[in-house]
Amino acid sequence: KMEEFLNFTQLKTSFKEAILLDYYTAGFWWAKEMNFSLIQLSGFMDLLNFALENLSDKHLTLGDNLKELERAMVGIGESDSEGRGDLNFFSIEQAKAIIDYLVTSLFKHYKAYEYLFHGRREELVISNE
Repeated sequence: KMEEFLNFTQLKTSFKEAILLDYYTAGFWWAKEMNFSLIQLSGFMDLLNFALENLSDKHLTLGDNLKELERAMVGIGESDSEGRGDLNFFSIEQAKAIIDYLVTSLFKHYKAYEYLFHGRREELVISNE
């Protein structure tokens, strides 16, 4: 179902699609194990996508992507409406767990993901011979 949702059409032949499917699926199951509500699960998946888009489309460095994550998560746990408020449905403990998850799943492997999105690769042609 995740493959259909992400509209991956070349999963059997695209290393990039296979890696991204694994990334999103692992994130989804981690969030389910955290017992996130539906809105929290949606917000978490948006954060995963946000961090990957910062890398793939905007070509942000690791430091800049971390700063963007910080901006996105500002206001979590605050009761006033002055904070950004986009992710106020997470508790501070959940936010810390999310940051830990992003560090271990994406940011520790940032160079590999940079290569996945921006590295030059030769297309190998494999024949039946």
